[in-house]
Amino acid sequence: MTTRPGIADRLSRMIQLPTVSAELVERGEQPFEDFVTLLAELYPLTHAALTLERHTDFGLLLHWRGRRAADDGPLLLMAHYDVVPVDETDAWTYPPFEGRIANGSVYGRGALDDKGPLVVIMEAVENLLRSGFTPARDVYLSFGGNEETYGAAAEAIAADLRRRGIVPWLVLDEGGAVVDAPLPFVPGRAAMIGVGEKGVLTLRLAARGTGGHASAPPSMTAVRRIGRAVDRLDARTFPARTPRAVSRMLRQFAAQSSGPARLLLRLLAGAPPLTGQVFAALGGEPAALVRTTVAATMQSGGTAANVLPSQASATLNLRIALGDDVATTVRRVRRRVRDRLVEIDVLEASEPSPESRTDTTQFALLADALSRSYPGIPAVPYVMMAATDSRHFHRFSPAVFRFAPLEMSRAQRATIHGVDESVEIASLERGERFHRALLQRLQ
Repeated sequence: MTTRPGIADRLSRMIQLPTVSAELVERGEQPFEDFVTLLAELYPLTHAALTLERHTDFGLLLHWRGRRAADDGPLLLMAHYDVVPVDETDAWTYPPFEGRIANGSVYGRGALDDKGPLVVIMEAVENLLRSGFTPARDVYLSFGGNEETYGAAAEAIAADLRRRGIVPWLVLDEGGAVVDAPLPFVPGRAAMIGVGEKGVLTLRLAARGTGGHASAPPSMTAVRRIGRAVDRLDARTFPARTPRAVSRMLRQFAAQSSGPARLLLRLLAGAPPLTGQVFAALGGEPAALVRTTVAATMQSGGTAANVLPSQASATLNLRIALGDDVATTVRRVRRRVRDRLVEIDVLEASEPSPESRTDTTQFALLADALSRSYPGIPAVPYVMMAATDSRHFHRFSPAVFRFAPLEMSRAQRATIHGVDESVEIASLERGERFHRALLQRLQ
């Protein structure tokens, strides 16, 4: 059975709806309601056969009854349909909400994050329903409309399922992908499956100062105090620590490598402290795998070029490494800032997840589905550096994994939350094949 013609057209129509959760006040809820309506139009069999529940204004939960008893534990497939804003000063090749289909790809905000992964789930379900298929166990589709603004919809869905005693047997959300050169010294392609994810912490640093004319500034202004605090929070703020998932990843890469690379990978897999030092020295994605990261993302202060501001602030986004926690991270930030006149407030916080095991039936099922959609590509565990809606399930579900079955080159991954986001149509078709195989082999 092949994918229905038109998967690119359906994704294009989804992209054309500007479901920007961070701009809800300016844009209103209409694009989100239009998306719900569009989903029913594009996938009529799914909406006829599955039961739809709305959770808050933005959470969609579709229930597909399986052949086995409902208390066996369902499969939960997740995605989100909101997207991040577009900087109007950025130059896109095609308008970000046009959904242009060109050069074998679909372009636009959300193509990879996360309407592309959502569309391949819906395509697989619709195609299986057309063939008269019923899954072995219950299946839930959980789609959130505010993942990019903390994920209250997914949180409400998770809380409701837990209240009803429904514990998912397997949760699969966005996260890793089929990537090329997964590490600087590892060639080839791999399907990186997130077995855990880092925590999220947003802090606001604020300071007050003496306002006045800029012609006679004091030695320490509010802006300078905040700048100094941010500067003290450099890459050395948090120590490197290698989580078990990274060691498992290295062991698997070693098993499929040869020559000096194999020896290096085996050495790193067996020496977590050394791995932490090496990855931290590499910087970028490798460093983010082994330490808590901190980034200043917003700053404010001042009303005119010649006036000293009486207050200034900066917003920090931290991704907390597995093994750390929110309270310890905040204390370390305070120690590094070393300034009692800088107020540090927690705006939002989410603890790092536990690590899901890979020696399980659930992970084997993912690897089997992968072998049928991307033959020859190994399934490799890793730590997810960004946050997903699945973090609301990992406290009570035994197997939570983060993997979007799409090919993403390094250049494509750089377009997520950036410019010229796009996904190849062939990749969408393979993603549909992955989910179809996953559902067909569900026991």
